[in-house]
Amino acid sequence: MSTPSLAVPFWSADEVEASLSGTIRHLQEGGVLAYPTETLYGFGTAVNREAVEVLVQLKQRPAAKPFLLLIAGSDMLSRLGLHLTREASILAARHWPGPVTLVLPGGEKRVPDRLRGPEGGVAVRWTPHPGLQRLLRAYGDPITSTSANRPREAPAMSAFEILEQWPGPVAAGTIRVLDGGRLQPSEASTVVDCVGARPRVIRPGAIPAAVLRESLPTLIGDK
Repeated sequence: MSTPSLAVPFWSADEVEASLSGTIRHLQEGGVLAYPTETLYGFGTAVNREAVEVLVQLKQRPAAKPFLLLIAGSDMLSRLGLHLTREASILAARHWPGPVTLVLPGGEKRVPDRLRGPEGGVAVRWTPHPGLQRLLRAYGDPITSTSANRPREAPAMSAFEILEQWPGPVAAGTIRVLDGGRLQPSEASTVVDCVGARPRVIRPGAIPAAVLRESLPTLIGDK
């Protein structure tokens, strides 16, 4: 598979391993990472105020739209002080790793306010993408996640699209692009708010609400 010269190969297990040290250093230095997920290419940073602000400016993100967090293990929630409620634990046990994003309480001392949504929680997904899981375990902490595209543009499904849309920040080293090949079109993750009195679907997605209700009948929203 051909990889553009300004992108880092991230397809095979060997390529993933070879990418780790440079990618971890980039995150630690506050840079933005572009990476493949199970649904689309995302942008992410370390979970600190300075790095998140770089991503906010890059994406021109309004204050009412926070980024979510990607994890590769429940221990990463504990280190940020985030809590799986009883209902969230039921959904996580059935659907994580997978395309379900859970909005969780907690994290007041560790998670930047810019990552907290209007409902008061922090959105988290345990990604099933094997390369990304390996990176997260090597890095040891969650990273932020948002679609890798400019406002009103379709989400990027390949590294080439990111290089076309963001040539300046890539060339300047602000964005490090991991090339995991062209992704197959798929739905975004289903987002469930687990902060309120009853769990509620706040964004329909890859897993229908009817399927989620098989394990959590109290779920409301999305029909």
